[in-house]
Amino acid sequence: MTRPDAERIAAARSRFAGLHQAGCFVIPNPWDTGSAMMLKHLGFQALATTSSGFSFSKGLPDADWAVPRDMVLDHVAEMVAATDLPVNADFESGYAHDPDGVAENCRLCAATGVAGLSIEDNSGDPSAPLYPFDLAVERIRAAVSALRGTGVLLTARAEAHLLGVPDPQREAVKRLVAFAEAGADVLYAPGLRTPEQIREV
Repeated sequence: MTRPDAERIAAARSRFAGLHQAGCFVIPNPWDTGSAMMLKHLGFQALATTSSGFSFSKGLPDADWAVPRDMVLDHVAEMVAATDLPVNADFESGYAHDPDGVAENCRLCAATGVAGLSIEDNSGDPSAPLYPFDLAVERIRAAVSALRGTGVLLTARAEAHLLGVPDPQREAVKRLVAFAEAGADVLYAPGLRTPEQIREV
């Protein structure tokens, strides 16, 4: 993995933080360097990797970490190098179940030069699709600690709406509040379907 230029990466991270502070913006999902370059040409201000797009481009499912962590890290590094735009990494569940493993993998992801990364609370276990609440919060707290001082924004994802859990709105809001208190920079609950759900989140 090629080490990114420190000055360029610091500038991208600063721009990414500024985009979040300024309000809403659209962030598209390139799946390779060519699509990243095309999206920059179209005028987008930041890019985000896509676990499904990359998995499918390799003929693999977007599930259960079918794409190995190191392959993902190499892909993220390629996406960072493709343009000078800030890149947010779809880092799934952090490629580890335990908080220490999540922290180490977040450090490795930050070393690619990303401006942000996201961590899900999806356990990958169909019988218990969400990590238990306390463990989910500890995983986010570990990621926050690992990224402290890097300038990398951490998005904490509450996946309840996507996983068919009982009362997903209540569960998502409860987790997002706890993730914010644990230090996450950005909060995301994918799968919201109504204006009322969006307002509550």
